[in-house]
Amino acid sequence: MAVNGGVARASHRLRAGDRVAVELPPPRVSRLAPEDIPLAIVFEDRHLIVVDKPAGMVVHPGAGVGSGTLVHALLHHAPGIALVGGEGRPGIVHRLDKMTSGLLIVARSPEAYRALVESLRAHAVRRSYRALVWGDPRGDAGEIEAPVGRDPRERKRMAVVARGGKPALTRWRVAERFGPVTLLEVTLETGRTHQIRVHLAHHRLPVVGDPVYGGRGKKLLSAREPERSLHAALLACLPRQALHAAELDLVHPVSGAALHFASPLPPDFTRALGLLRSFAAQRRH
Repeated sequence: MAVNGGVARASHRLRAGDRVAVELPPPRVSRLAPEDIPLAIVFEDRHLIVVDKPAGMVVHPGAGVGSGTLVHALLHHAPGIALVGGEGRPGIVHRLDKMTSGLLIVARSPEAYRALVESLRAHAVRRSYRALVWGDPRGDAGEIEAPVGRDPRERKRMAVVARGGKPALTRWRVAERFGPVTLLEVTLETGRTHQIRVHLAHHRLPVVGDPVYGGRGKKLLSAREPERSLHAALLACLPRQALHAAELDLVHPVSGAALHFASPLPPDFTRALGLLRSFAAQRRH
């Protein structure tokens, strides 16, 4: 940094009228190779892309995953994203787990990236999910407020922790009841890693098909025959965690326009709902 044409020390105090010159480093360009992978684009302009991510697609490269991610597809679709955000995850301002389907916001310009990161930090982006969970909640709605951090006994997992976690708040509402399984509408107020899955499991409503936190499926093996059969049939038609990012509400990071996006439930989720409705109808007769 130079002040009034001369090199300034870090301790230099600026005064009114001083002229400051700063040399910015060149933007980091992603070294990831673009890949021609189809994308379901819900919305797109010069600053923003909203993608409907399928279950099974990883959002960005990480441990053991070096290709085939959403980021690789985005670099092919919109090469300019290589200059936006972090080098290993260009354009990405939030993420979905590999086996979670639904809506994801991507920044396409540096100004949009900065504004979206701030909006998420300020909880100004509404993210609503649909989740099938084991159990039948007593109430019709509620909230789970509990800090989330690394599980002290198994570091690859997250957990509700007494110390060292980050504040987390999840709101839920019953959309449909099927007896041993319930469809919930879940809204994130914070965005911690695995937050919905961890909070619902902590609340004894684990997500159906969750291989990490959905332990209730094992308990159903000792339940009555109809419930054992339902468990096997559900996992056969929905072989992943039953979690879908269904709605997004945000303010456009540049224009300021209010935006709302919705994603219909994918076919595997719809098949599971059909199975559950048939099961519930048989129980009533």
